[in-house]
Order: sequence, then C-alpha cells, then structure tokens
Amino acid sequence: MKKYLYFVFFMATLLYIIFTSTDDEQDNIILQATTSTDNSGFFSYILPLFEQDTSIRVDVVAVGTGQAIKNAKNGDGDLLLVHEKELEEQFVADGYGSKRFDLMFNDFILIGPVDDPANVGDADNIYKAFEKIYEKRARFLSRGDNSGTHIKELKIWNEVEVYNPSIDQEWYFESGSGMGATLNMSVQDSAYTLCDRSTWISFKNKSNHTILLADRINLINNYGIVLLNEEKYPKLNHNGAKKLAEWLLSKKGQKAIEGFKVNNQQMFFTQ
Repeated sequence: MKKYLYFVFFMATLLYIIFTSTDDEQDNIILQATTSTDNSGFFSYILPLFEQDTSIRVDVVAVGTGQAIKNAKNGDGDLLLVHEKELEEQFVADGYGSKRFDLMFNDFILIGPVDDPANVGDADNIYKAFEKIYEKRARFLSRGDNSGTHIKELKIWNEVEVYNPSIDQEWYFESGSGMGATLNMSVQDSAYTLCDRSTWISFKNKSNHTILLADRINLINNYGIVLLNEEKYPKLNHNGAKKLAEWLLSKKGQKAIEGFKVNNQQMFFTQ
C-alpha cells in the first residue's frame, strides 16, 4: 500500500512539474532587440510594467540591428525590435515577418571632443559635419557592426560622396561593438562618433566629450516592432509576442514609453 501511495505521489509530482514547466515556457518570450534600447535602460523600465499586467516574462537579446534581424531569421526570437526601417520592411517582404509597426523614435547625434578639432559644431547639418571630419582627417570611430547606427552612418558618408568607409585610413576606425563600448573607445581616443541620443544620455563616462551636432531633420531615429511569420516559425511564442506588441502600441504602453526619463530627459517619443 505504501509503495502504491509513493508511486501515486511521485507521478503526481512529476506531472505537476511537467505541466508547470510547460506553462512557464509558454509564458516567456524572447525579444531580439538593439543595444541602444538596452544600454539606455529602457527594457529595465518598461518590461516589468508589461510583466505586471500580463505575467509574461520577456528575455532580451541585445545586439546590433543587423545581428538581431539575422537571429530572427534563424528563429531565435519571438519578436523583433530594431531601428532600420528599410531592413525591417525587407524582412517582412521576404516572408520572415508578418507585420511591422512604428513604435517610437528619438534622434542620432554627433559626439566628439569638446575642443572640436574639425569644427563640426559650426556645420549646418550632419552632411557638412562629415565633410569637415573628412577634410581635417579627424579621428572618427564607427560602430562597424551592421547595426542601425552603423547603417545610418554609412548612408551619410554615401550622401557626402567624399569618403568610402571601406577604404582603410589612419583616421577612420571601426569598433565592431555596441554603442556603449564604442562611446568608451571614442572618449579614450578623442574621436568623433555617431550615437543615438538615449545611449548618450545614459552614458556615464562622458569625460571631455559632448554633443557637437544635432540635426533633427536628417537624424531621426525610428524604432519598429516586427511580428514573425507564424507559418514559417510555428514553434515560436506568437501569442506572447502579439501581447507584447499590442501592449507597447496601446495607449498605456505609449504613455509608459513617453514616461521613460533619464536625468530628467525624455528618452523616446511615440509616433
């Protein structure tokens, strides 16, 4: 009799563990996202609010936009949050994603040493600023990681048509790293770099670096959220991903996004 009771107890415990684990796994989602949103502290602020409302835990994989999209193509995430609209729309057009939504925006800024050796602070726009950097051959540090920020930088060089970043130069360097690490290197090397505003505001090791140029017309930084194709990726947690997307796009979510501040400065704005 005792053996029977032990067996019943063992099976009941085993079934409880199995079903509880399955439920927990179904309630968790993986978000492929950018280092800029992560470095700013955005996820530490916003995700607990979402989890409080839904009991769904979100695990963030923070990498450059290009890598995040690559990871999503491999099925290594339930939802995508990045900041390169052309690549996001191509992701959907190629059948990897089902729908893209505008989520929020801020802007890119040009960071550099206070003494501003290339005088970019006198430029009328970002294109003139890059021309000045090239003419002076002032040290410039690129992300070099196929991130949204890196892609934006390359587009600017392409518009300026004075420099091909694929050509090695003594003044042009690539960090191959996220925004925080790139800022640390630019401060150490007294170099210019293109940065998203939210990471800069959160960055503590500013030293002798400052914002030298803000160009609200040409440096808008749009973030999108992309649902993945359910037919192509049947094993992903699409229900959880939809709940997060819907929550972020709801009035409550948008208000929460606009409420995120660091040093009393609003980090992101809604569409």
